Amino acid sequence: MTSEIVLQAFRFGFLLLLWLFVFAAFRVVRADLFGGRTGRVASVPPRAAPARKRGSRGPRHLVVTAGPLTGTRITLGEQAILIGRADDSTLVLTDDFASSRHARLTNRGGQWYVEDLGSTNGTYLDQQRVQGPLLVGSGQPIKIGQTVLELRT
Repeated sequence: MTSEIVLQAFRFGFLLLLWLFVFAAFRVVRADLFGGRTGRVASVPPRAAPARKRGSRGPRHLVVTAGPLTGTRITLGEQAILIGRADDSTLVLTDDFASSRHARLTNRGGQWYVEDLGSTNGTYLDQQRVQGPLLVGSGQPIKIGQTVLELRT
């Protein structure tokens, strides 16, 4: 009688571990397909545009300086730029180390911010891992996998 109870407990424990594994695998696949946590809101509120000096302009282009797409140039506007492997991204990366929705560049009052979208391998600005929205200066390297991007005038 006791051995039957122990055997049933082991069966139940094994079944529970199996379901936990399936659930964890599902979460990893979902994060890769949909860019991590969905419904995330940027933690940095937009600021009023700073007073600009005459003749000075912010960055006008996003340039790929290293990686499979070296030389690719995107003209910047007011819209956010989504970067990743997904086909609907503004900049579609062919990099195995990039997530489907990896990072986003956002224009706030003439200044550009980079934000990691819950990617697996992370986004780096000047060798610093991006944890929340970070201000990107002109010429600062943004590294996503093997791809390096810069904002340029």
